[in-house]
Amino acid sequence: MREILSDLVAEQQFLDQFLQRIALRDWDKKTRAVGWTIRDTISHLADSEELAASVVTGTADLSPYRSAPDLDVVRQEAVEKGRKMRPQDVIEWWRGGRAKVVEPLSHMDPSSRVEWIAGSMSARTLATSRLMETWAHGLDIYEAMAADIEDTPRIRHICWLGWKSLPYSFKLAEQDFVPVRVEVIGPGYSKWIYGPEDTDNVIRGSASDWARLVVRRAKPEDTRLKVAGEAAETAVQVVRAYL
Repeated sequence: MREILSDLVAEQQFLDQFLQRIALRDWDKKTRAVGWTIRDTISHLADSEELAASVVTGTADLSPYRSAPDLDVVRQEAVEKGRKMRPQDVIEWWRGGRAKVVEPLSHMDPSSRVEWIAGSMSARTLATSRLMETWAHGLDIYEAMAADIEDTPRIRHICWLGWKSLPYSFKLAEQDFVPVRVEVIGPGYSKWIYGPEDTDNVIRGSASDWARLVVRRAKPEDTRLKVAGEAAETAVQVVRAYL
């Protein structure tokens, strides 16, 4: 648990420090998320951290999220809240939520179960999902600012989460799930492998490509991933590491 939380905090601090360097006027720059600015993106992250904090402390009421026909409507409430705040106050909102998640998670067993919007997950998976969301929305912000940011070994967590989410992704797409093996090369030529050895369904290539694919910041045709097997072909089309 210590490793994933350490990387989660590092990813959040990296984005936080980037935000400190941008001009106030840039907070209203549009991102690739339709209708969202940089301010809106951080407001969403702040709200998500507060929800995660209530989950790990057992005080969450997930019924509004589970019953909502469109989660984007619920998420928009946080965006509207942030639009009435100064940028620095939005950052402080996000920082407060982050702290309230990391501290209780640090005392949990990685395999402990917690409730989330789509059902229960392990504490490790919840922590990884927080890193994934920080990284994915960070990509949107860096792109909006035309900043060239290099990937770090922390993306191995996003790569793992994308693979682990495949059964869920297949279910959402109303496809029968077949195990898929993912073999990717990350920064520093690290090799990360997930999935069974005895399968003909394999995805190989760059960890950066796979990570961007699973957070829907790239389409399969935008990557250089090599795909073998019918289930693997389906996987690159339907994979998503978030709700």
